[in-house]
Amino acid sequence: MADPEVAPAPPVKEGEAPMPSVESTLKQEKMSTHRIKPLYRASQIVWYIVGVIEILLMFRFFLKIFGANTQAGFTRFIYGATELFAGPFFFVFGVSRAEGAVFEWSTLLAMITYLLVGWLIVKALVMGKPVTTEEADEKLPGQEKI
Repeated sequence: MADPEVAPAPPVKEGEAPMPSVESTLKQEKMSTHRIKPLYRASQIVWYIVGVIEILLMFRFFLKIFGANTQAGFTRFIYGATELFAGPFFFVFGVSRAEGAVFEWSTLLAMITYLLVGWLIVKALVMGKPVTTEEADEKLPGQEKI
């Protein structure tokens, strides 16, 4: 059965080769995965790095609050490893002290800041992900409401 949208082939003259028939149909867009996989891997790496920083800062916070011995090797290691990450926030807030325990508000601020920076980096990576027309049509009206 012939498709009503396809024009019939012109008649062939004797001695000439017939023209090839070309069927034209709309093809569904397919997302290329070679660009998505690196974005996924990059977001995994960002969250891994942020997770390690957050865990180290959390150890620092709890060692300070419980008044850990600063001569212990583990305590010195954690304080030394987190100095780089917590250092920029040291003088933002004061330190609360009570019977040997230190409540470092600056460490909490550092943890929140690094979490937000990691989230923003991953959001920027996701924004670079290619989208199909169908996906854009579906998500764009929801963004206009914001």
